[in-house]
Amino acid sequence: MNKRLMRKPICTTGLRWLWLVLVVLVLDFASKQWILSHFVLGQSQPLIPSFNLYYARNYGAAFSFLADHGGWQRWFFAGIAIAIVVVLLVMMYRSQATQKLNNIAYAFIIGGALGNLFDRLWHGFVVDFIDFYVGNWHYPTFNLADSFICVGAAMIVLEGFLPASKRASDSQNKQQGE
Repeated sequence: MNKRLMRKPICTTGLRWLWLVLVVLVLDFASKQWILSHFVLGQSQPLIPSFNLYYARNYGAAFSFLADHGGWQRWFFAGIAIAIVVVLLVMMYRSQATQKLNNIAYAFIIGGALGNLFDRLWHGFVVDFIDFYVGNWHYPTFNLADSFICVGAAMIVLEGFLPASKRASDSQNKQQGE
């Protein structure tokens, strides 16, 4: 194993941004606990036009994908979440702490994945409660963890649109730090 990588101070890596994972987990956990303690399954509370709080259980993945497949998907999606978290942690370790956009995005995705993983392992389903709709059409119900995952993914895509000079300077800073 490369000893130079082993001696890399954590505070100089993207792992410096792991505190955001905790923020995402706390917000996600608190919101789901509030729903579980104040709503019964299927209960809806209108907040503003086109937006309700609606307690739903998701036994599948995003938008209830594979929700009706007998239970094996619980462990399959748990395994995928763990794999994603490990890969993103490695990517954060290999990146510089100064690469804010990517590290924040990775932290958001990790926090969201862990939030839904904890639900899946503890309850056997993911607690969803955000319901957007237009007329009779409802967007699939989701939660804060899903929101953070989507925002993190959008940030990664956004980084791809940054000027090449910005990406090149980030790459040079990374190489000088090694």
